[in-house]
Amino acid sequence: MSSENQKYLVLLVGPTAIGKTAFAIPLATAFHSEIVSADSRQFFQELNIGVAKPSTQEMSLVQHHFVGHLPIEKKYSIADFEKDCITFCENYFQQHDVLVMVGGSGMYMDAVCNGLDEMPFIRQETKQKVNELFESNGLEFVQQLLKEKDEAYFNEVDIMNSRRVLRAVEVIIETGNTFSSYRTKHHKKRAFQVIKVGLEIPRDDLYQRINQRVDTMMQQGLLEEVKSLQAYLPNKNLDTIAYRELFEYLDAKISLEEAIGLIKQHTRQYAKRQLTWFRKDQEIQWFHPTQIEDCIRFVQQKMKRS
Repeated sequence: MSSENQKYLVLLVGPTAIGKTAFAIPLATAFHSEIVSADSRQFFQELNIGVAKPSTQEMSLVQHHFVGHLPIEKKYSIADFEKDCITFCENYFQQHDVLVMVGGSGMYMDAVCNGLDEMPFIRQETKQKVNELFESNGLEFVQQLLKEKDEAYFNEVDIMNSRRVLRAVEVIIETGNTFSSYRTKHHKKRAFQVIKVGLEIPRDDLYQRINQRVDTMMQQGLLEEVKSLQAYLPNKNLDTIAYRELFEYLDAKISLEEAIGLIKQHTRQYAKRQLTWFRKDQEIQWFHPTQIEDCIRFVQQKMKRS
């Protein structure tokens, strides 16, 4: 099926709640592949319902990697993931020709395909200054600062992820340059070819799926899961959609109804940003979630032509 000695990383991308996991399993099965998750929210053992981790049954159908492999206390950067995933790929491709990578974290997938740019050194005093801006004025203030100084990155990043927003502002304050300017895309040479496929549906349908999934998560016990994580606060790995809002409810800052509404709203906003990121990539071939056979044929054809 594939060229002799050629190795292929098949990227399956798309916004949250579109059904990537359900699509990835038959895709991986067709190519006798295992699955690597590039969803940064699924790395942690303690996060389950709120990050829509693949079920035990789904993971029994195809072997998954980088799902629940870290404790919540672990600091784990994009650079760590790039290093660990490339090491995994080197070992995996000694025995296999095709690996399917699934996720909605565009920067993590890009790091594996192309490598990371070298970022400038940030002095501790700059980090402290930015953190004080955040602590004194809140996330919205720092978001606005990023928008004013680097609108290109503002339009790509998950602006509800305080860690990434603060990191970009640190670079801007330290250097006087935009964070975007350091992302020069000097691609590292990889020992595999990348085939990119994506899932898309009309936006109204996607938003309906998101709202339904949040309701389902609540029925599955998301609030209880969040309660069980309170002992780990403060922890930046918990500063993520579906957990952040319910912590606010548990702190009596908002009602449960408001928290659920905010989870839906923030997830829709996140999905919109994911689509903005992925649609800039002209190499992605898009499919409806029902078009699994068409996607398999496309991947087969790409391999034959390579």
